[in-house]
Amino acid sequence: MDLRPRSHPTYLAFIVHRVSGLLLALFLPLHFWALGSAISGEARLDGFLRWTENPLAKAAETALVVLLAAHLAGGVRVLALEFLGWRRRQKDVVAVSAGFALLAGLLFLLNVV
Repeated sequence: MDLRPRSHPTYLAFIVHRVSGLLLALFLPLHFWALGSAISGEARLDGFLRWTENPLAKAAETALVVLLAAHLAGGVRVLALEFLGWRRRQKDVVAVSAGFALLAGLLFLLNVV
């Protein structure tokens, strides 16, 4: 039986993938509320869009992009593990996944994408 410590990079990647999925699921009602404001009228949507210019909202938006990228990279890592059998270089794949997520957040924060 292969018992790895909880500080192992693959265990941490597992936790990041699960937590990012849960946080994204918690974000969905807020997203639907914002879409509902667009249906309710132009004035209500304009008020919401003005609120999103708040620095705290911008920071949350950047965190959301990092969560999305982390969840995507973690999912691709799991698919590669399952279908390609990449078991030996898991630490490298975890590092690439984390780098991808942080790069996506940085590019978004710098308004590149």
